Amino acid sequence: MSGTLLELRGAIRRYDAGEQEILALRGIDLDICAGEMVALMGVSGSGKSTLMNILGCLDKLSEGTYRIDGQDVAALRADQLALLRRANFGFVFQRYNLLSQLSAVANVEIPAIYAGRDAATRRPHARALLERLGLGERLASRPTQLSGGQQQRVSIARALMNGGRVILADEPTGALDSCTGHEVMDLLLELNRLGHTLIIATHDPAVAAYAHRIVEFADGRIVSDRPAPESRPALAAAEPMPTIAQGEAPSPNESEAAPWARLAEAAHMAVLALLIHRLRTALTLLGVVIGIVSVVTMVALGEAAQRSLADDLKGLTTNTLEIYPGKDWGDPDQLRIQTLVASDVEALRRQSYVKEASPVVAQSTSLRYRSLNGSGSVNGVSGGYFAAVGLPIEQGSTFDRSDIDRKAQVVVIDSNVKLRFFGSTDPLGATIYVGKLPCVVIGVTGHNYQQESRGGSRLNVWVPYTTAGARLLGRSHLDSIVIALRDGEAPQLAEDRLTPLMIKRHRVKDFMVLNLAERIRSGVALFETMSLLLATIGVISLTVGGVGVMNIMLVSVVERSREIGVRVAVGARQSDIRCQFLIESVLVCLIGAALGVALSYAICVVTRYFLPPKWEMWLSPSAVTTAVVTATLTGVIFGYAPARNAARLDPVEALARD
Repeated sequence: MSGTLLELRGAIRRYDAGEQEILALRGIDLDICAGEMVALMGVSGSGKSTLMNILGCLDKLSEGTYRIDGQDVAALRADQLALLRRANFGFVFQRYNLLSQLSAVANVEIPAIYAGRDAATRRPHARALLERLGLGERLASRPTQLSGGQQQRVSIARALMNGGRVILADEPTGALDSCTGHEVMDLLLELNRLGHTLIIATHDPAVAAYAHRIVEFADGRIVSDRPAPESRPALAAAEPMPTIAQGEAPSPNESEAAPWARLAEAAHMAVLALLIHRLRTALTLLGVVIGIVSVVTMVALGEAAQRSLADDLKGLTTNTLEIYPGKDWGDPDQLRIQTLVASDVEALRRQSYVKEASPVVAQSTSLRYRSLNGSGSVNGVSGGYFAAVGLPIEQGSTFDRSDIDRKAQVVVIDSNVKLRFFGSTDPLGATIYVGKLPCVVIGVTGHNYQQESRGGSRLNVWVPYTTAGARLLGRSHLDSIVIALRDGEAPQLAEDRLTPLMIKRHRVKDFMVLNLAERIRSGVALFETMSLLLATIGVISLTVGGVGVMNIMLVSVVERSREIGVRVAVGARQSDIRCQFLIESVLVCLIGAALGVALSYAICVVTRYFLPPKWEMWLSPSAVTTAVVTATLTGVIFGYAPARNAARLDPVEALARD
């Protein structure tokens, strides 16, 4: 028998029960030496189980001191207590407290996992322990496949996994029949003879008789501390118990395991927990999948709209201003105002910020080429109009100054006119009738959004504005003026500068300015608002799924309280418990993200048959990245509270729950 190992002085443990205070321990003084086998005996409620929890560092004293090898336990932090449990204590419970989702050998390995030992060293040792306890053929069996005696042997092997310097057995035979109970006590007695310190809590005098000392409790006090009778039960002679030397277990190296190794083990245990609760996991996944599908499809829809808008704006010239008659948009007198004239165009051209200015007159008219007729729009413009609005010339050329001055009967046609009247033949040099005026085709335009937005399916032709005014329309006033700004000029500043100029010329503000860049900016802002709204809808859906994850995980903490208590008892840190539950939450969300992305892909394929071609939806890397990132964040944010609750769970209360 060695010196004092465990020392209690003035140990008091009180609990609050509503307005009452319960004293579970009332000033206990107790010394336990290394190598002793001590029985704590008393009826239920006498305080022996509370003392066992104190001795095993699962609970703390309200008053008094508890020292292990002279070290005051009260001064230790939570992680230091976990380290102390891993290095010194092994627990044998009345109800075994094996984890149902794990095999026998995996249950035995748990203390070594939290001690930082890798699988290559802990697995052989766990197998050896079980084989020596007569369970060599049941290594892969789950607890439900084992008898009570076999489960208790697994529990004992788990207690010995890290060496088991002190083994705390709380009613180790309480759930066993007398024959199996005698075998378990023979095993514990053999362990004591091999050097393990054993502390047994029991109400059975026959079990207490195995001990060196019997400490009796009543109402939280020690009423008797005496040596056991000389006639201690002997080991069963018929079948020797396996020899398990304390020194054979690898001495637990209490240096912390590498973070990645702890993370890998936590992930492994999280996966097992998810697999064992398949229905609950599936229901949780459903909410996450719906949320992820909402986010991904909304992102894909927003990107489709962006691509459509980008295609529409391709080639659009934004550094232009357009001047129209009328005091403001919607002016009822707009059609009667005829003050825009060619001299206004010349005045604007002289401004330093103006690159080109073109008058515009327009009217619907008939078009005819040989026997083919059509209705279209004739536009009187200057030669610089096409560059100003970004309308490309695909064939031929546009007007020059001489065409303007001599009111030439020349015409530029668009691709629709070419297709209708000329097909695949070259239209240049051909004569078409614009109204009743014969004009020679000198050019063909290409496509641009600005033109198409004003009637891209119509037939459009352009003639010199002087020709249109004198030979077609019979008027000199203009319908509008198009201004192309020099590079680097801000459209809004240019508008602010030309407005006073035009007011000075007209002596009144009888015109309005269309700032296309501002209109586009407003449209883009509206589009971005709609995209944000769509994204918000997706985020709300994902948030609902996240709340579902949190609720399920909170329920999981309650359901698995005993499991949490067991893990803490065998040496898990709070961070280990928190990490495991947080990983479970993140895993659920990531699996939901994978399923959600797959479902979103199917939705994108289906919607291609219903959306316009320009709005084709497909999953871009950004959409998939969004799914993964949002799923991870959802798991972390909504899984943190349950994980924290699990880590903070009182191990004594957890072990007491059914």
